[in-house]
Amino acid sequence: MNEDITEFSGENRWLSNFWPCKVMFADVEYPSVEHAYQAAKTLDLEARKAFTQCNAAEAKRLGRKVTIRSDWEAIKMRVMTILLEQKFRKGTELADKLIATGNVQLIENNYWNDKFWGVCKGVGQNHLGRLLMEARNNLRH
Repeated sequence: MNEDITEFSGENRWLSNFWPCKVMFADVEYPSVEHAYQAAKTLDLEARKAFTQCNAAEAKRLGRKVTIRSDWEAIKMRVMTILLEQKFRKGTELADKLIATGNVQLIENNYWNDKFWGVCKGVGQNHLGRLLMEARNNLRH
């Protein structure tokens, strides 16, 4: 595999945070990284429960409606890192697939204007892609 992976859809859908995989956050199991990440935005434990009962797209929408915890901007990268470490646990099929991407760049191009986690119209920080490449590197060592 020599070409960069520039979108997390189609045959690379498994790189998406929407991909089904059980992850834990604050002693609650969620059906994907997206569910857990969106739930982590709030300290309201009742509100978090709703994230276990919806699909990933609904979780993303719901995450825009919760009361955002005051420390969210300071911790969101760490939260994502912890969730991705669970998704790509050493010895799992997903970890093996991530390692198999070799040294290609992982770039989360998107059309929904997410320039923090991805890249839209050539502009963005691609933090999701960077964290995935970091996870891949950690799995090798």
